Amino acid sequence: MTDAITPEIFDHLVQLAALQLTQEEAEYLRQQLNNQLKAIHELEAIPIEGDIPTTSHGVPFTKETIPPIRPDEPLPYKYPEEIVAQAPENEEGYIVVPDIMHTDI
Repeated sequence: MTDAITPEIFDHLVQLAALQLTQEEAEYLRQQLNNQLKAIHELEAIPIEGDIPTTSHGVPFTKETIPPIRPDEPLPYKYPEEIVAQAPENEEGYIVVPDIMHTDI
């Protein structure tokens, strides 16, 4: 089976993600991605009967065993300045982050 992610496709993905990789890092990651795709194809080849429900985990949940959804309630932290103070750079109570350079492709 040939690699689904060719060096050209991987270079395009790296450019879209704005990553800076050495040639060795790029080839290692490309091979790892191809290995993951091969594993997925192997799993897809396993015959499964149609009446087996799809799950994302090994234990099926029924309506009786699913815990109720709790309300999404924000709980403000009493001392946010402690969190902001841990950042390498902050200004007027906000964390300063570097700009992400975007280019048109």
